[in-house]
Amino acid sequence: MRSFWRTLDGTLPRDIALVCLAVGVIGVSYGALAVTSGFAWWFPVLMGALVLAASSEFLFVGIIAAGGSPLAALLAGLLVNARHLPFGLAVPDVLGRGRRKMLGAHLMNDETVVFALAQDEPERRRAAYWLCGLGILVCWPAGAALGALLGSVVRDTDALGLDAMFPAVILALTLPALTSRPLRRTALAGAALALAVTPYLPAGLPVLAALAALPLALVRAREGDVR
Repeated sequence: MRSFWRTLDGTLPRDIALVCLAVGVIGVSYGALAVTSGFAWWFPVLMGALVLAASSEFLFVGIIAAGGSPLAALLAGLLVNARHLPFGLAVPDVLGRGRRKMLGAHLMNDETVVFALAQDEPERRRAAYWLCGLGILVCWPAGAALGALLGSVVRDTDALGLDAMFPAVILALTLPALTSRPLRRTALAGAALALAVTPYLPAGLPVLAALAALPLALVRAREGDVR
């Protein structure tokens, strides 16, 4: 076990800590939003621990708060979480076996998969995945609990700008990884697609639309277009 965690050297633990902190801050906004939308204080905390998927939880709360049916909110959340299917295919080696695999699947989200895929060595992939996943499992519900308490005091949580911290941290972590020309072009194409459909799709779905840019990376790779 010690050798397992020793693989997390360099700046990786710091980067994971920053992402978990950002997730906790967004959890504060989520908890406050849920309470001000009429949910009980315990609801965002319970959802945060059991669902552990920020975009689908925000979408669920938003639909219910807007007067939508619980069934529509549930289906929308499941649709947003459909991205976990390719995630599972991308990182099957980090989940473990037996009961541990069930927990590993529960910890699967955008951040854990990104950190795992960014590592070259199998041990380092597993360590990054689990450290990030367990950190988010703690920070997200904890942030939601704090937000639920603050929600009774601060009514306009958007004025605090808490939701800007998370994408800023993710962008800072992503930019150094864009080392090749095909990868940069694919990332830009995906971002353009997501921005184009954002006004027309619910929260979380533009990220799925960005996956349509992936064939561009395959084409460029076959052409041998590097750097």
